[in-house]
Amino acid sequence: MSRDVLTAIQNRMPTFSKGQKLIAHFILDSYDKAAFMTASRLGKTVNVSESTVVRFAAELGYDGYPSMQKALQEMIRSKLTSIQRIEVANDRIGDHDILSTVMQSDIEKIRLTLEEADRSGFNRAVDAILTARRIYIVGARSAAALADFLGFYFNLIFDDVLLIRTTSVSETFEQLLRVSREDVVIGISFPRYSSRTVQAMRFARDRGAKVVALTDSETSPLAEMATVTLLAKSDMASFVDSLVAPLSLINALIVAVGRRKNADVAQTFATLEQIWSEYGVYEQVEEEN
Repeated sequence: MSRDVLTAIQNRMPTFSKGQKLIAHFILDSYDKAAFMTASRLGKTVNVSESTVVRFAAELGYDGYPSMQKALQEMIRSKLTSIQRIEVANDRIGDHDILSTVMQSDIEKIRLTLEEADRSGFNRAVDAILTARRIYIVGARSAAALADFLGFYFNLIFDDVLLIRTTSVSETFEQLLRVSREDVVIGISFPRYSSRTVQAMRFARDRGAKVVALTDSETSPLAEMATVTLLAKSDMASFVDSLVAPLSLINALIVAVGRRKNADVAQTFATLEQIWSEYGVYEQVEEEN
């Protein structure tokens, strides 16, 4: 269900029972905490039974409590402040081992990303990249690291790759000024979504370029701008964005493109090996070590 959970609760408030109203008021007042509570824990918090919580989700039109919880999580992740993220993370982790909790969560995000992957969309993205005259890569905030990573390897594969620096809106448009129908723009953004990345993708779409979005949901503002959307699960690890699954998806994209350009990639590295040998790069590295 794509609608805003909070709006649905507010609209249905007069029809709720006394117990359901307790649940509704708690979610409206503390949605950042409720989104990560089990049905049992939410029930205990507001002093109602677990079955009442489950019926509350059904009353809103969800097929179960997990569906409502997922909708809440998707809704709030773009709204939480850094302080709220820390509070939610502390509440979720509690006294558990942080290393295990965080890494198990990352493993789960990769598993879900793989299970829900759109193979056809992935292949269309690869084709768009391979046939593009120029490749633009856009990523701001925490996604800038992903954009840098993708840009580094694509520069080894392609002749014309431009990594867009989004230090200002005007600078972003200046770098995208010559984008055309022959180009592809890859936009990367996860909650909280970057408005500059969204604006860049809208500009590229309006210019007729193919637009590939790497994001977390079909409801992401990047998805509506995209020719192809590639989805990867992300999460909050305290105030830190967990981007393990997006990075894994980017790795797959690089490998898929590299295999189709296998001869060119081999030639690139052969040339690099020759340059490194000619200019004594290996000797310099050994001396530094």
